[in-house]
Parts: sequence; structure tokens; C-alpha cells
Amino acid sequence: MTPSIKRVVKIGGRAQSADTLASSIASAWIADGAMCVVHGGGDEISALQRKLGGEPRFAGGRRVTTAADLEIIRMVLSGVVNKRLVSQFNAAGARAIGLSGEDADLISAQPLGISEFGFVGMPVSINTSLIEMLWLSGLLPVVSPLAASAETPGTALNVNGDDAAAALAVALGADELLIIADVEGVLDSSGRVIDELDIDEARALIASGVAAGGMAAKLEAAHAALAGGVQSVRISDLPALEDSTRGTLVTLATVGAK
Repeated sequence: MTPSIKRVVKIGGRAQSADTLASSIASAWIADGAMCVVHGGGDEISALQRKLGGEPRFAGGRRVTTAADLEIIRMVLSGVVNKRLVSQFNAAGARAIGLSGEDADLISAQPLGISEFGFVGMPVSINTSLIEMLWLSGLLPVVSPLAASAETPGTALNVNGDDAAAALAVALGADELLIIADVEGVLDSSGRVIDELDIDEARALIASGVAAGGMAAKLEAAHAALAGGVQSVRISDLPALEDSTRGTLVTLATVGAK
């Protein structure tokens, strides 16, 4: 039987530098019963792109990905970041196993728009049986957010980590999606953390430019998760793993007056 408490945790690249990351993940994994980690690694990808003579480009908070960029992303995310995190989590007491979304078609995606984004995809199906099998074996899946192309078999697509985490949370029927960033939560125009906001308010933040780039992508992923039935979505920093009141709670609609 699959454990009843399910949580998907997305860890942004900058949040991975925290000294307490591995111990916090291990403690949360032990407490939750079933957890799946999805990671980013954007700064490291950008650094390698520049080292190889390229320049990162973004649209709507998502990395524009050429065929050459895709190989760089595979190297950094699946080959370096994933294995580094798995090693750290295991050393801290978790039984972690690294996966790419390409493995066993864990994540299948459709191209988001070749002309604008290149080899970037949006998840359309998740092989939940793979994650559930790992959970039943007492393992912590750590997922690199690449995907198998649902349109062109044998081709990979780069998936934004927030989009991948939201899709996994929906497919697994997660109790919570926690998106860990390098800020305490979603910030208002004065730089203060917003404790709670609904989707209409999130859209307004994006439209005004207050929430832009990566934060806009996080809010869009939060909407997708909530619309798909995930019970709770929070955006915060690492301490939120152990403090359920920390960060910004995103809801589909406001309950009562604010």
C-alpha cells in the first residue's frame, strides 16, 4: 500500500547551497512517509552555457533551449546536480535514488512552442507507478526535470522544474506541493512576504510585473497543481520544510474576507 502522506518538494538551484539542505530533506522524508524531490540547477546551466560560448535566454521564466543547450542541461541536471543531491541526501540519512524524467518515461511532455522556446516541454503524463514502486521500497525519488517527448519518441525536452513538480504532485495525488526558492515567499510591491494569495491575486502580481521571471513561473505552476487537485501549495525557502506556517500559501480562491 502506498504511504498516505504524500509531498512533492521542488528545490531551486540557489536553495541547494544551504548547509542544512540535506539534513532538512532527510528529516522531512522520514516524517512524511512519502516524498518526491524535483530539483533545478539554473545557475549552473547558465555558467556552463557561457563557458561553452553561449548565452542563456529566457521567455516567461522558462529557459529557451536549443538542441545544443539540451545536451548541456542533461549534463548539468541529470549528470551533476542530481547525483550530487542524491549523495548528500544519502549521507544525511535518506535513502535517495536519482532519476531523470526521461527514465521509463517518468515525465512525458509536449513541446511548449518550438519557435519561441525551442526544446522546452509541458508535462502531459506521469509514470506514477515508478514513483509508487520506489516509495514502497522505502526510497526517496530525486528527479531531474527533463522529459521524454510525447510527440517525437526518442527525443528529450527540457521542462521547467516548477512545471515538472506540479505535474508530479497532481498525478501522485500529493497532499502538498512545496516550492522552495531563495526567498521566504512571494513578495508584494514593497518587498514584504505575502502570507496567502489566491489565483486572481497571483495573476495580478504577474500582470503588474511584481511577480516576474521565475516567480511568475512558480505561480503558474501553483495554479496548475491546485486546479489538478493538490490540496496545498506553498512557495517559501528551506525552513518551510519544517514549518508549515512559513511562506506564501497559494489558493484557488479567497475564503472569507482578507
